[in-house]
Amino acid sequence: MAFNDLLLKALHKEKTGRPPVWLMRQAGRYMPEYRAVREKVSFLELCKNPELACEVTLQPVDALGVDAAILFSDILIPVEPMGVNLSFNPAPLISNPVRTAADVNALRLLEPEKDVPFVYGAIDLLVKKLNVPLIGFSGAPFTLACYMVEGAGSKSFLEVRKMMLNSPDVFRELMEKLTDSTIAYLQKQIDRGCAAVQIFDTWAGILPQEDYEKAVFPHVERITKSLKNAPVIYFAKDGAAYFGTMKSLSCAGIGLDWKTGIKEADEKLGHKFCLQGNMDPAALFAGRQAIKHYAETAVEEGRQAAGHIFNLGHGIMPKTPVENVKYLVDTIKGMA
Repeated sequence: MAFNDLLLKALHKEKTGRPPVWLMRQAGRYMPEYRAVREKVSFLELCKNPELACEVTLQPVDALGVDAAILFSDILIPVEPMGVNLSFNPAPLISNPVRTAADVNALRLLEPEKDVPFVYGAIDLLVKKLNVPLIGFSGAPFTLACYMVEGAGSKSFLEVRKMMLNSPDVFRELMEKLTDSTIAYLQKQIDRGCAAVQIFDTWAGILPQEDYEKAVFPHVERITKSLKNAPVIYFAKDGAAYFGTMKSLSCAGIGLDWKTGIKEADEKLGHKFCLQGNMDPAALFAGRQAIKHYAETAVEEGRQAAGHIFNLGHGIMPKTPVENVKYLVDTIKGMA
């Protein structure tokens, strides 16, 4: 079967008959095939087993017919060997949060192939099997810092914000280490065969615009300028307030959550990027008529942008009906 390069064409802003479609968290608990694998191993064991990670990465490609695969892993995988004690129960927990200058100094830079060889083992397996692009990914430095400083998920991430405000030098050093490690981690993913990479900045939207611009954005910018030989997508959830800053990025794509229309985002971002998104994941619990409406709206707006990749505004929710996801993908693929 011929290689499906629709995603890469869109990221290079070439005109395509329809937008490519893939879905964040397309391999996950909503799929019975995935749940069957998870019955045998813990989440971390799955992430660290190249054969199983390859298997679950392929599941939605085979079942849904999406135009891209995204490597199955977790954004916190590369920070564990830097010096944090990571577990999932089922949400991530770090038992030794990074709070002081001494804690930051004790962190070491990631050595990708030595520290997380299983990630690259999974990539090696996948590039031999796939006829669609493989997307690698990482967390953005600020989102990683949120978990590392807080020790777990949070509504406010107050500890990391206190560090940013009260100990700016310590925060900056943490962000520099995470940025250096992220560049190495992603570049090696590209070198091993990932055709594109996505940077997830899930918690960027908790910050005032000025703080994002001064303390977070420069590190994202350095990553996007440093990576070579593959297009980069940056997704900052709740990040619409930062579009004026983000439009200077050198990446190929910007991910959108469901709170911002594609047309509005394209205007605020200077008609510069391939835009990815932006359907509300909750819409997949609606009837087919509603799903079709949301899909058509996104595709129509996307046609006016510099480029468009159809995706959700965040990951598929665990109890989403599989048949609705398949209907969505089929609907998009029928819009040629």
